[in-house]
Amino acid sequence: MSFALDGPVVLAGAGKMGAALLAGWIERGLQPGDIIIQDPNLAGEAAELVRKHALTVVPELAQLASPPSVIVVAVKPQMMDAVFPQLAKHVGPATVVMSIAAGKSIASFERHLPQGSAVVRAMPNTPAAIGRGITGAVGNTHVTAKQKDLCQRLLEAAGDVVWLEDEALIDAVTAVSGSGPAYVFLMTEALARAGEAAGLDAATSMQLARATVSGAGELMRRSASDPATLRRNVTSPGGTTAAALSVLMRDKEGLQELMTEAVLAAQKRGRELGS
Repeated sequence: MSFALDGPVVLAGAGKMGAALLAGWIERGLQPGDIIIQDPNLAGEAAELVRKHALTVVPELAQLASPPSVIVVAVKPQMMDAVFPQLAKHVGPATVVMSIAAGKSIASFERHLPQGSAVVRAMPNTPAAIGRGITGAVGNTHVTAKQKDLCQRLLEAAGDVVWLEDEALIDAVTAVSGSGPAYVFLMTEALARAGEAAGLDAATSMQLARATVSGAGELMRRSASDPATLRRNVTSPGGTTAAALSVLMRDKEGLQELMTEAVLAAQKRGRELGS
């Protein structure tokens, strides 16, 4: 895959998510010489990638030979106010700023940028670490088709990408896919504990639960059938699965109602944090 660049790709912050993106970029053909990492405390996987590919790392951005094609802001949200004003000085007329920091609105970046600057706000999730994430993204009205394509290619290094028309929907994306892995992990914990209640020892029950959740997820990914069809395929009338689903699908107190309540609570909290 080729990346059409007018300047370097600047990655500000190379923690777990930044490192996941970085690994994907290199794997997909982004040349190491086109990457500048701005991080004063590089460690872990990112440090190993820097050593292996001789990447450029700086504690702070100095003068650049040309304005960046894109500045990917991957610092923690609480560090944004300290870090971003310095990054903003390097934004050129063709630079797109892409943030993966939770809770930071497009307007919060525009305040530090020249009028008309292109900004993309993106929300990946933790399976990005293995290239199996999904990202919701939205751009302001100044993002060109070329800039959107570049952001698409960079985000695809972590998995699938869904573009939104309305920034307000980012909180819903966060509630479903951003926080969603935690829901799946909790379900796995609950399934394992239920297995213990049924008489299995803890280790065996956890092994069964982990393999079941991960295997079902992979089956769903590979199948052309929707989840409801896959569920029905497992459920024999009057059988064991039907007995369990009669509990999980109770009216007004089943899994659907609980999951909806959870997602709306996460969405509400996201709006509060972003206000």
